[in-house]
Amino acid sequence: MILTAAHDLLAQDYLAQVFNPTPETPPVADKLLRLVRYFTWFVLLAGVLAIIYAGGRFAWEKWSGGALTAPKQIAGALVGGIIATSAGTIMNAVIGQ
Repeated sequence: MILTAAHDLLAQDYLAQVFNPTPETPPVADKLLRLVRYFTWFVLLAGVLAIIYAGGRFAWEKWSGGALTAPKQIAGALVGGIIATSAGTIMNAVIGQ
């Protein structure tokens, strides 16, 4: 009973003052988004180059009969690419809209 009265009192007085602000873009958002797009392009380019390099190294190791370490590099580049390209989706899931 006391808890119900306290809840009603707080809900009427204090919680009624809380409002839902509308989101607004910051003044330099366009420049920041351009930087994010450049960084995304660079990360994707680096991932493609890493997979190409690891594939060439894998072929060289296979041909020369050396130890095979390139499959780990290929797997690392693929996992890094998956995380990098899904970063926006992950943040939307965590933060919500």
